[in-house]
Amino acid sequence: MITHTLEKNVSWITLNRPAVMNAITPEQREELIHLLKTASADATTRAVVLTATGKGFCTGADLRGGPPPEDRLPGDVSRVIKDGAQRLIAAVLDCEKPVIAAVNGTAAGLGAHLAYACDLILAAESARFIEVFARRGLVPDGGGAYLLPRLIGLHRAKELMFFGDALTAVDAHRLGLVNRVVPDEDLEKTARSWAERLATGPTRSLAFTKQLVNASLDSGRATAFTAEASAQEINMTTSDATEGVTAFVERRPPNFTGH
Repeated sequence: MITHTLEKNVSWITLNRPAVMNAITPEQREELIHLLKTASADATTRAVVLTATGKGFCTGADLRGGPPPEDRLPGDVSRVIKDGAQRLIAAVLDCEKPVIAAVNGTAAGLGAHLAYACDLILAAESARFIEVFARRGLVPDGGGAYLLPRLIGLHRAKELMFFGDALTAVDAHRLGLVNRVVPDEDLEKTARSWAERLATGPTRSLAFTKQLVNASLDSGRATAFTAEASAQEINMTTSDATEGVTAFVERRPPNFTGH
């Protein structure tokens, strides 16, 4: 089950299957993708918070109910990964609004990658991050081998993926995987504060910034500089850009509308 509310221009998406540590079914994955795409297109949504209930943020895909190995055909696994986990991670990365992960508990496998794909990560003190794939004789999916090296470097990424040891929230912060660790009871309050601050910001400017930063590690300098110049050109046509410059000249706080 996934609950969704829109409060003060913030889309709150909550995984709500605490009995199974919020493992994601195919139906829930599609709902998450839909909600993230809707957030991009909806002018009243200016920030997104992804969180969960119970002791788990997300322990990955719910593997119950899949076809037994003897019934698989060549190409089935690749197709499932491309159409499933990878589409979900891409939906987070491609969402035009800032996405905050408020990690309330264990984030394992695809669940960890779902958090890592978000733009900002808040972790409760009780949160844990686990690359469980090697424990099960599996290869990381959901873009893990793409995301982790970009966040913490090759050697640390390999250490986490080879051994599959649980990483505490404090250690995740030390490695640069999360932005901030807060007491469990302060997680929602902090996520709300950050999200509402983003929701009053220059929405289109933030969208262009997210796009440029996400593409930066895959781009050469010439490509990155061209993309930056193009983003600046388009952004300067927005009302928020005009308001920001005007407010600076008039020495007052800007009133961004998201347009």
